[in-house]
Amino acid sequence: MSRISLVDIGAAADDVKQAAADHEQKYGRITNMKRTLLHAVPAFQAYMEWYTLRDQIEPFIGKRGVYVFSHAISTQNECLICSTFFRRLLIESGEDPDRLELDEKEQVLVDFGRQLAKDANQVSDELFSRLQAFFDERQIVLLTAFAGLMIATNLFNNALRIPLDDYLENYRAK
Repeated sequence: MSRISLVDIGAAADDVKQAAADHEQKYGRITNMKRTLLHAVPAFQAYMEWYTLRDQIEPFIGKRGVYVFSHAISTQNECLICSTFFRRLLIESGEDPDRLELDEKEQVLVDFGRQLAKDANQVSDELFSRLQAFFDERQIVLLTAFAGLMIATNLFNNALRIPLDDYLENYRAK
């Protein structure tokens, strides 16, 4: 049971309706998490910067890399909504999220994402060196910022017990 109600966009204030409409036009679906964030438009806008960062990292890690990185972070954080969302994207692109075959670059993304979610203070020099083998400083900054927003999204969903969206039910991990 969610700790915060889902905003009824049809009955919401004009700024909420506008923020939802703008987002829906640009990115699609208004999920349960987004309907919760819309209680405070500035909070909604801050979290929606996830899309801006995604668009910055996708050119150098690819769409699959975004899915794998996000799934690793969300699984480590035990975020039902986000891990299921990325399971869906992996499954729909023909992957088995429980048996991913990763190249070295994807493996370092998974390891970095999991470590950031587990304890960012413990990113080892060895792991960071592996990261540097594939990415320049700008890219590492973007990856780390993206991971931070992914972790924030996980935190928001977990702390407020946002319910899993119906369309994701069939993609839950067994």
